[in-house]
Amino acid sequence: MQGIKRRVVYLTLFEGLGILITGTSFASVAGSGADRAGAAAVFTSLVAVAWNALYNWLFERWEARQTQRGRSPLRRVLHAIGFEGGLVIFLVPMIALTLRVSLFEAFAMDIGLTVFFLVYAYIFNLVFDAVFGLPASAMPLHEAAQNSQAKPCN
Repeated sequence: MQGIKRRVVYLTLFEGLGILITGTSFASVAGSGADRAGAAAVFTSLVAVAWNALYNWLFERWEARQTQRGRSPLRRVLHAIGFEGGLVIFLVPMIALTLRVSLFEAFAMDIGLTVFFLVYAYIFNLVFDAVFGLPASAMPLHEAAQNSQAKPCN
């Protein structure tokens, strides 16, 4: 699976699971009601979806220009760290406003979520790539060329 279809399936699965985990975490850690925790989880997801689309587009453009093809453990770790680092900038103020906590408390919550999501993103991507295959940007050049020629005509 390649292109926009791959991104839509990826984002839907990743964020759907993320909303469940984040909403539960916000409710228990912040002591917020389900309404505020749910709203924070949905807002977090919306921000993450927008960032995910932009970040992965940029990452895959960079990745396609690399001479070393494939996704090594180091490349996967760097991908996850870059993604989660960007989210901190966007999410801390949103968490503070939605859950009515201080910026420090929101930062502490976000650090906890970031640590969790670093592991979650790494494992999710391993499983996702195992189930759906690598994107063309990570395939060896000869495989990527074969896959682009093998598309059925509609």
